[in-house]
Amino acid sequence: MVTGRVGTLDPVPYAAADDGTRIWYDLSGKRSGDAVVMIQGLGADSRGWAFQRRAIGRSHRVITVDNRGVGRSDRVRTFDLEVMAADVLAVLDHAGVDAAHVIGASMGGVIAQIMAARHPRRVRSMVLCCTAARHHEWRRELLEDWAEVASQQGMRALLGRAMRWLIGPRSHRRFAAPIGLLGHLILSCPAESFVGQIEAILAMDDAVADEARGVTIPVLIVVGSQDILTPAGDSEELAEIYTNSDLVLINGAAHGFMVQHARELNRLIADHLEAHADARPRHLRPASAA
Repeated sequence: MVTGRVGTLDPVPYAAADDGTRIWYDLSGKRSGDAVVMIQGLGADSRGWAFQRRAIGRSHRVITVDNRGVGRSDRVRTFDLEVMAADVLAVLDHAGVDAAHVIGASMGGVIAQIMAARHPRRVRSMVLCCTAARHHEWRRELLEDWAEVASQQGMRALLGRAMRWLIGPRSHRRFAAPIGLLGHLILSCPAESFVGQIEAILAMDDAVADEARGVTIPVLIVVGSQDILTPAGDSEELAEIYTNSDLVLINGAAHGFMVQHARELNRLIADHLEAHADARPRHLRPASAA
């Protein structure tokens, strides 16, 4: 099985999803390296990986994806996380990649879990950043509030509310440039896409967490000690679900640590990829064996 091959580069790399939606992606890094695909979270496009692309690209072929509705991918009216997982598979197909290491942040981490659970032959390992396996009622209410503000008042009105959840209490003073990037990502997301992605998150069935118990590939789980949107307890549950996993807590980091604590995250990802360079997709074991 070819697990890291990247096919012919298109001048404008778009993959066609099953419903015809064009999904934009970028290929960068070492051509001969194994493929690593990076999936961003709610409302963010591939620029959210700006601090990871070059660092990971020194030894790997990096594929960053604009989820449907954001960045340079087509706008759509309805969203579904399983469809968005299929979008990433379409990108891998278009890039000529049979299987890749998958890195997902927040909503992107849920998409990565869907890929591993439903399409195990396509995923060599996972890095799950600031994400979760199940819903919490308080988080449902928070996301519903964000959707209402975005749809009625626009993304600029949402910015102040959302930023408090994305960065820690100390970050306003310490991370001016990264905060600017996070704010730009929020403001550049169309309100209708932001609301649609929230609806997709809220519609996601917690049963995926039970399916994930059969996943045996190596998994790195990373969470910030100051993350109040997907707190450490969510990552602890992920570590229980994925028995072949390592859990790392980044002290002082909040939800947006791929920007705020990029150097530490890059080191963790690089170490994970090096340790599991020989990892290959595996068949799922029965969930009852977990």
